[in-house]
Amino acid sequence: MESAASEIAIDFPPMLRAYKDGRIERFLGTQIVPPGLDPKTNVESKDVLYSQETSQSVRIYTPLNAAGKLPLLVYFHGGGFCIETAYSPTYHGYLNALVAEANIVAVSVDYRLAPEHPLSAAYDDSWDAVKWVASHRDGNGPEEWLNRHADLNNVYFSGDSAGANIAHHMAVKMTKEKIDGVHLEGIILAHPYFWGKEPIADETKDLVTRDKIDTLWRLSYPNTSGSDDQWINPIDDPNFGGLGCNRVLVCVAEKDILKQRGVYYCEKLKQSGWGGEVELMEAKGENHVFHLHNPGGENAAAKLKKVADFINNGKA
Repeated sequence: MESAASEIAIDFPPMLRAYKDGRIERFLGTQIVPPGLDPKTNVESKDVLYSQETSQSVRIYTPLNAAGKLPLLVYFHGGGFCIETAYSPTYHGYLNALVAEANIVAVSVDYRLAPEHPLSAAYDDSWDAVKWVASHRDGNGPEEWLNRHADLNNVYFSGDSAGANIAHHMAVKMTKEKIDGVHLEGIILAHPYFWGKEPIADETKDLVTRDKIDTLWRLSYPNTSGSDDQWINPIDDPNFGGLGCNRVLVCVAEKDILKQRGVYYCEKLKQSGWGGEVELMEAKGENHVFHLHNPGGENAAAKLKKVADFINNGKA
C-alpha cells in the first residue's frame, strides 16, 4: 500500500507535484545563478536583503559605470506563484538584457512561493520590497547603488504571468497607500496571469483546460473565493480604475491561453475612468512567456525594444 508520504495530492506537470504529506516537488524554476558582472551586456548585479523577517532578497542590476540618475524598474518574476526565483538563469539573463537595452536600474524581487507560503505571501513580500525600494527616495537608503543611480521620480513596475498580476496589484496599492517621494510612471504587464470563471471572447471553453488553471490558482491561494476572486480577476475590483500610474503597456502572445485576459484588461482599463494611456502589444505566432524561453528570437528582440522604448519615452 502506498504510504501517505508518497501519495500525490496534486500533479501539475510540467511545473510541480504536491504530496498529501505537504511535500512539494518542483520540476521547473529551481536553478539559480550568482550575481556579478555580465560581460555580454556590461551590466552589474548583486543580491541585497530587503526583509529580515522573511529573509527575502532582491537582485539589483545597474549598467557598468552608470552615470547620474536612471529610471528604476521593479520586476516581479512569474511562475504561477509556485515556481521560479529572481535568481534563475532565465530571469537573470532577461534583466541583464533589458537593463542594457533601456539603460535603467532594475530591482528583481524574490518572494516566498506557494503552496508552502500561500497567497497573500507573494503580494505581502512584494509590497515589502516596494517599501524597501522607496526607503531610498532621499538618497540615504541602505543600498548605495539605489541611492546613487535610481530615480525614484521615474519608477516602473513590471512582471510576466504571475509577476504581471503582482505588478498590477502593487500599482493599485500605490494609490491606496501613497508613498511620498516616489512617482510610479508606468507598469508593463507581460502575458498577465488573470482569469475568470466564465470564458470571455474566444477564450477556451474546454472544461479540462479551465479546470487546470483553476487548480493552479487554488493551489497557490487555498482561501480564494474562486476564479472570480479580485486577485486573479481584477476587473470588478472597485479600485481597478484607481491604478496608481500614468501609463500601461500590456504584452500578449497570439497562442497564449491567457491572451484574451490581457486584451480584456486593456479594454476595461480604458472604460474605467482611469484616465491614463494604455498600449497593447501582440506577438504573432507566439505562446506564453516566449521571450523568456527563446530570448534570441526576432519577436523577443522586438518585445525587449518595445519595453525599453516604453520606459525611455516616459517621464523626462
